[in-house]
Amino acid sequence: QVQLAESGGGSVQAGGSLRLSCAASSDTTQYIGWFRQVQGKQREGIAAISYGGSTVYADSVKGRFIISRDSGKKTVDLQMNSLKPEDTAMYTCAACRTVLWRSLRDTDFTTWGQGTQVTVSS
Repeated sequence: QVQLAESGGGSVQAGGSLRLSCAASSDTTQYIGWFRQVQGKQREGIAAISYGGSTVYADSVKGRFIISRDSGKKTVDLQMNSLKPEDTAMYTCAACRTVLWRSLRDTDFTTWGQGTQVTVSS
């Protein structure tokens, strides 16, 4: 089973940018998604990408975040631009093995990383 590890989180001021990376332990043809969660609130799926490069975004990040995939490096990156304080959350990547990946529902994703914290200050 593939293992996932996130990196790139940190603190930034509103309007700034951060780039998160999700590294897979092995080659994968699975769909990879990014999720975020604020303590005490429901986890939110924000972006996902297929092995072929098709993407889907939540409305909350559309136009600001870009998900991309480098199959050679087995990584999926999330470029986050125009960050807002409400983007503050724990960000986690996850893998989905079915065509349900476009739903961005966390129940459809079966393998999860440990997460990386993103904090946006006003």
